[in-house]
Amino acid sequence: MNIAPGDTIGILGGGQLGRMLAIAASGLGLKVHIFAPEADSPAFEVAVAHTVADYADEAALAAFAAQVSVITYEFENVPAPTAEFLNKLKPVYPDPRALAITQDRVAEKDFVTSLGVGTAPYVPVDDPGSLLRAVAQLGRPSILKTRRFGYDGKGQGTIREGTDVSAVFRGLGGVPCILEGFVAFTREISVIAAHGVDGSFAAYDVCENEHAHHILSRTRVPARIAPETAAKAIAVTKTLTDALGYVGVVAVEMFVTVDSEGREDLLVNELAPRVHNSGHWTLGGAVTSQFEQHIRAVCGWPLGLPRRHGAIEMRNLIGDDVQDWRKILSEPGASLRLYGKGKARPGRKMGHVTVVTPENR
Repeated sequence: MNIAPGDTIGILGGGQLGRMLAIAASGLGLKVHIFAPEADSPAFEVAVAHTVADYADEAALAAFAAQVSVITYEFENVPAPTAEFLNKLKPVYPDPRALAITQDRVAEKDFVTSLGVGTAPYVPVDDPGSLLRAVAQLGRPSILKTRRFGYDGKGQGTIREGTDVSAVFRGLGGVPCILEGFVAFTREISVIAAHGVDGSFAAYDVCENEHAHHILSRTRVPARIAPETAAKAIAVTKTLTDALGYVGVVAVEMFVTVDSEGREDLLVNELAPRVHNSGHWTLGGAVTSQFEQHIRAVCGWPLGLPRRHGAIEMRNLIGDDVQDWRKILSEPGASLRLYGKGKARPGRKMGHVTVVTPENR
C-alpha cells in the first residue's frame, strides 16, 4: 500500500465521525469519498464525493471501491459482509474481523475473556427460558442487552427485584441477547489508541467518562486513577489490538473497581473499532487528534504524537444544548465543534466543547 497526498480515502458512514475524519484527511492533503444510505448525512458537506446507497448494494459498493485507495468506517454498525466484500477490492481497515467481533456482544466478550482479560459476568440469552436461567445464575440487578446494534443506552433493559423478565425480553424485540451481571464500579474509563500497519502503537492518556441517560456527557483527561491502573488499561488495550491484528484507532471502555483493601482493578466493558466520542477532546487538546491518527494509521503513515496539551474537559452538546453555541464561544479557552446536523432532538449529539487547562508537568 503506497498512499500519498492527493489520493482518495473511502469512508463507510456519513455521521459526525465521518465528518471529522474527512476534515482531518483534508488537512493531510487527502480526498474523501463517503458512502452512506442517508441522503442528509452531515459528512457529505466536507467530502469531495459521496454515494447514497444501501450497504447491501454490491454494484454501488464496487463503483465506490474503484474510486478510492483505501477504505475505513466511522461506526461499527456497518454490516460485516459489506466490509468483507469491499476488502476483496481494496484494503479495509480496521480488518472486517474486528467489525464482526465487536458487532456481537457475546462474541466480543468471548474474545476478550479468551485473552485472560476480565469482563462483567455474562450469559447468552436466546429465549425467555434461557433468560430465567441466566437471571438465576447472575442475580439481580442485571442488565439485558441485545447482542447486536445497541449504543447510547439503546437495546438494553435493567432487571431488578420484581421485574417481569419476560416483558423486558419482549420489549427488546425477542432477539438474541446477553445478560450481564451488575458491576459495582467506581469510575468508567476509556483508552483511545492506534495501531499502525507496521505494528506501531500509540495511546492517549486514559479518559474518565460520565454518562447521563446512557449517553456520554463529559470526559476528563487524565482519569483520576492510580498510575499503575492507567498503565494496565493501556496494556490491556494493546493486548486486545495485537490479537486482532488491528489497524486504526480503537476505543476500549472499562470499569474501574476497588476491592476491600482499596486496590483498583479493571473490567473491559466494550470495544469500539473506530474513533470514539470520548476521544473528541483530542481535537485541539492533543498534538495529534484521534481523527488524524486514524487517517495516518489506515494510510500506512507514521503515527502522530498522542501527547495532550494540558488537563482536559470535554462535554457533549446533546439536543437543545447546541442552542448555547454563542455563549460557549464567549467562554475563555473553550473550543467548539458542531456537527452540521439539522434538527436538535432529545438525545441527539449535536456537537461538543473542549476546554484545555495548561498544567505544569
